[in-house]
Amino acid sequence: MEDGNISGAAGTVETDANAGGLEKEVERLAYEKAELHDLLLRRQADYDNFRKRTEREKVEMGEYAAFDTCRALLPVADDFERAIKAASGQEALRDYATGMQMILQRMIETLTKLGMQRIECANKPFDPNVHYAVQKVERDDLDDQTVLEDLQAGYHFKGRLLRPAMVKVAVKP
Repeated sequence: MEDGNISGAAGTVETDANAGGLEKEVERLAYEKAELHDLLLRRQADYDNFRKRTEREKVEMGEYAAFDTCRALLPVADDFERAIKAASGQEALRDYATGMQMILQRMIETLTKLGMQRIECANKPFDPNVHYAVQKVERDDLDDQTVLEDLQAGYHFKGRLLRPAMVKVAVKP
């Protein structure tokens, strides 16, 4: 019987050793699982950030393309404005001026849909960030540094300055 007890005690010691080894193995696997889960979450976050960045860059590229298009078309709009001013004083060319005005209006509407906005200047304070003064006129009846007239229109494109307005500015004598 004593032999049975000894072999029984050895079996108990052996079972405890196996249980300790299994606990360590379970801990190791749990740690490895946590690491893999953390890695998975990081990869998902990296992918999500990449996707958002790519989408943002695509939108910005489209905006910059429209920005360059607006800049390229502005001289054409300027030519239309000059042609309208030159023809509007003569009776025989009124229809011509009307047609040019309609073309200009359609072009400005198209550029506005792309994101371009005209800078309103007349009777506003001179702002060197959006105005380019090409002429100063001494005037007592207006505040100093007031824009009298825009000689060439200035434009913003989606909040960015596309082209400053060339203006005539009133100054105190």
